[in-house]
Amino acid sequence: MTTSSESPISDVPELKYDADGLIPAIVQDDASNDILMLGYMNAASVQMTLDKQLVTFWSRSRQEYWTKGETSGNVLELVSIRKDCDVDALLVRAVPHGPTCHTGERSCFYRDLAED
Repeated sequence: MTTSSESPISDVPELKYDADGLIPAIVQDDASNDILMLGYMNAASVQMTLDKQLVTFWSRSRQEYWTKGETSGNVLELVSIRKDCDVDALLVRAVPHGPTCHTGERSCFYRDLAED
């Protein structure tokens, strides 16, 4: 399945997707304001997130939709989605239910650039 050939979803506002039909989505903890992760969405995954109230992305590596926490149970419960001034990036505010990073860390941004 390719993301660029999908038709726009009626409930999703006009957004500027890249050539692959994707838009970066930064996930922020609604309570602490900590940045938790970065994922990519297409129009359908934005709509799925709105419909299910669980943050859903398009996996560029697996070429499929994935709802954060669908296997671990560490879901991201949607609070809101904001678009930036250029409408080419999203800020997803969510309530995390468990660690967000697949390593077990609370956030994917737990390492300094100088580490490793």
